[in-house]
Amino acid sequence: MPTSDAQMRANEKYSKANFEYFTVKARKGTRLAIKDFAATRGESLNGFINRVIAEAMEREKTEADQ
Repeated sequence: MPTSDAQMRANEKYSKANFEYFTVKARKGTRLAIKDFAATRGESLNGFINRVIAEAMEREKTEADQ
């Protein structure tokens, strides 16, 4: 069943209220390699990138606290 126009508008409104978007530049072919890498671990590309960033920030915070 196709998504209705009302549902698409509701999804867009929710996304605008709850998420920020930014662009990451990478060499050609890198996106697919990262996506495949994430998929082998059961993650989406977006989920993988967010997790890796959060882990790096936490690791550096922990190192700075020591």
